[in-house]
Parts: sequence; structure tokens; C-alpha cells
Amino acid sequence: MRKYLLLLISLWLVSTFFVIESIHADWAHKFVVNDGKSFIISDNPIETDQIGSKIGKVTSFSDEEGTYWGNFSNYYPKGTEYYSIKGVDIDEAIAIKVNDESFVKANYNGEYEGALFDWRKLVWYIVGAFLLYIVIIFVKNNRK
Repeated sequence: MRKYLLLLISLWLVSTFFVIESIHADWAHKFVVNDGKSFIISDNPIETDQIGSKIGKVTSFSDEEGTYWGNFSNYYPKGTEYYSIKGVDIDEAIAIKVNDESFVKANYNGEYEGALFDWRKLVWYIVGAFLLYIVIIFVKNNRK
């Protein structure tokens, strides 16, 4: 009986470590998300006299694979500001503030398909909870 219990606990712990392990993504592009729109960062600098008003900033950064919400970036840190470009619709391109005197252009790439909640993680937590429940029932039944 103790062998089965140890086996179940070991399997549960091993499966938990697989869920916790972080996976770093190899993003195809450097990008930012502003108001649900994805923009691919280019190498084209924007002159400061072409910069319009501030339209947002990075609220979430991660280099780990997954889906995120808010004004997200896989390259720029939290707090990096987005600006409009004079004479260019913000649905075409925006400017990203690199430093006080430097801006780079980011071109519209479509709607960001990130989710507010990652359902895959929830499934793994449910599976882990179910395995834990089975272990508890097994232990209770064998004590009697």
C-alpha cells in the first residue's frame, strides 16, 4: 500500500513540476500591443518633430510564451511609451519611445489574439487537484 501511495505522490509532484516550468518563446518579431492592436517594431527611426501625442505605454512585459492582456510587449519594458506619428493614422503605425531623444516606428500587424485568461493553465490545475483528491481518497480508504 505504501508503495502505491508513494508512486501516486511522486507522479503528482512530477506532473506539478512540468506545469510550473516556464517556457521562453522565440518570438518571430519584436512587437507591442496597444488597445488590442499588434504592432511589429521596425528599424525605422522617427524624428522627434514627427511625434504626436502620447497614446499609451507598455503595461506588461514578458519573454515567456503565452497570451497576455493590456498594452503588452515582448521587447520593451513596462512603462515604455507609445506616441502617434503626425500625418499617420494610429491604425497604420505608431512611434515607440526608445529614450528621451529617440523613437522607432512600429507598423500595424492586426488585432492581438491574446486572451484575458489562459485556459490551458486552468486545465493543468484541475488535473493536479484531481490527482491530489485521488491520493487523499486512497489514503483515507486504506486507513480503515
